[in-house]
Amino acid sequence: MAQRRLFDRLPVVHQLRQSVGLQRGMLIAGLVITGLFVLTAVLAPVLAPYGYSQLRDENGTFGAQQPPGPEHLLGTTVGGYDVLSRVIWGTQTAALVIVVAVILSIFIGVLLGLVSGYIGGWLDRVLVVVADAVYAFPSLLLAIVAAIAISGGQSSFWGGILAAAVSITVVFIPQYFRVIRAETVRIKSEAYVESSKVIGASPTRIMTRHVLRNATRTLPLIFTLNSSEAILTLAGLGFLGFGIEPTAAAEWGYDLNKSLSDVTSGIWWTSVFPGLAIVLVVLGITLVGESLNDLADPRLRTRRRADVTPHPTAEVSVVPGGTVDDLGGLDPLERTP
Repeated sequence: MAQRRLFDRLPVVHQLRQSVGLQRGMLIAGLVITGLFVLTAVLAPVLAPYGYSQLRDENGTFGAQQPPGPEHLLGTTVGGYDVLSRVIWGTQTAALVIVVAVILSIFIGVLLGLVSGYIGGWLDRVLVVVADAVYAFPSLLLAIVAAIAISGGQSSFWGGILAAAVSITVVFIPQYFRVIRAETVRIKSEAYVESSKVIGASPTRIMTRHVLRNATRTLPLIFTLNSSEAILTLAGLGFLGFGIEPTAAAEWGYDLNKSLSDVTSGIWWTSVFPGLAIVLVVLGITLVGESLNDLADPRLRTRRRADVTPHPTAEVSVVPGGTVDDLGGLDPLERTP
């Protein structure tokens, strides 16, 4: 029983049990798509038939722009790479960028928001102005500037992933900062925080033990919503030529950029499958994020329908030595008290 209760209290399981109807269907669809994305990223070395930069096998070179067939199920690109292998390896690149970018954003944004909201004063005003200034810039433009400043636009596998992750981190920090700061300003005026101050608790202990725990409850929702935005930002960087080099890693945005000239020639497979991968992954993560957001808001949560089956009522004695059913044989005038 205890294990079952612990299982039901898990974040996704708890929301899944709360959801009903279309809302549950959207959440399940999002979880399935996201789970396949994560599983493909983990098993990419096993699932991919070739390497992401492999151009030949024991039979010779692959050839450029080969249509889908038995040897290459999704065809080959203009550079001679296997499309299926590039799509599968691209899931690993996207997953790594999401993890690094969101973890960095959460760590920096939560720390700055917690300090700014609790301490206040001139530090709070300065951080708010800086966050608003960063938030006012277009996210993709800011990511491009950060990518150029960090690595000159392209780099090796880990260097490119770190550069792309840091570029996305710069975009996401103001979002976490504003959410945590607003929650901290609200929580620090609560009675239990004032009581901690009275008994002599240090500001560091209050922020870490009382404020932080209650201010970060909405982070899972922001995490899922920002993950899909991180994939789009990464694809945008690669499409514009500021992503990871093709010999260092597979990246869907780069493959889309190189397939632009193929579209006008009727070669569709080099652009359809990388684009479809981006759409499906973003759709799956967005469905999960939006469903969790709806379930977390009582105004948007769809409640279960109440059981309309009538419950048996107890017999109530209304006449000496009888019940309500005993009145069935009485004349209507005799029923009136």
